[in-house]
Amino acid sequence: MGFGRVVAIGIAGSAALASPATADNIALYQCADGAQFALAFYEADTHAHLQLNGKALTLPKRLSLSGQRYSAGGVTLRIGKDGTTLKHPGLPQTTCNRLDKW
Repeated sequence: MGFGRVVAIGIAGSAALASPATADNIALYQCADGAQFALAFYEADTHAHLQLNGKALTLPKRLSLSGQRYSAGGVTLRIGKDGTTLKHPGLPQTTCNRLDKW
């Protein structure tokens, strides 16, 4: 079973325990610094749900002048017309691309 499927199962499983909602959109991303993460959004929820470095993170939506920004605990995810970026604590911001295949 590949990384993407394990992550998707982990996200779906943790969400199922928290609420009966199903993800509207789950995607796997690969970043320039080598990081991979799964990203899920749920209906009527303003948070981004990530599986990053073996940890489930829930990032609340923050005010942004353009695009969407989600941030908590030093992790910031930005999604805009120019692409997606991820910022980890103590590391520079990195560009991330959505993978077409899991």
